[in-house]
Amino acid sequence: MVTKALELVEAEGPDALTMRRLAAELDVTTTTIYWHVGSRDELITDIIRQQSEQLAARPIKGTTPRQRIMAAATHIWESAVEHRAITSLAHQSGASSLLQHPLELALAAELEAAGLTGPAAALAQRSILATITGFLVLALRDEASIREDSRSTTLWASTEADLDRSTIDALAAPHDLPKLFEVTLQAVVDSHL
Repeated sequence: MVTKALELVEAEGPDALTMRRLAAELDVTTTTIYWHVGSRDELITDIIRQQSEQLAARPIKGTTPRQRIMAAATHIWESAVEHRAITSLAHQSGASSLLQHPLELALAAELEAAGLTGPAAALAQRSILATITGFLVLALRDEASIREDSRSTTLWASTEADLDRSTIDALAAPHDLPKLFEVTLQAVVDSHL
């Protein structure tokens, strides 16, 4: 049931998950769903736990501590973007920490393997997670909901600020978010190693 519920959320988003809909998908009664999984909140917790375990199973690659820290952090970013419906469900239900905790444990282990412990490891971890969170805000926003005249590229293209025109033109150009994430993450990681 949990696997089917997870598939439903991944395919159609968090709003598609109702006990009636899940029962119909499994060709059972709604009572059967409640009997096996309890409440909708318990089902959501089970979905998030299952997704978390699946995400944590991905191996961390790299031969140097820096490469492995980058890989662990990038895995957190990629998992949230690739599974945006589950990320949204976790956020809506207040279970984002439950979803990310195993991935954060992997990152903490890599930081310790690089020689960072105690407050230094905590600062590095929190800096990396804050970077990831900021980029997720950009990656997961609905671009179609932003009016054209309110888009950053439009605002920069029409600015009359006293800046070099090449700076304005560069800021008015669309950005490569994955590349920007990688460069920023590298700078943050390097500042702690």
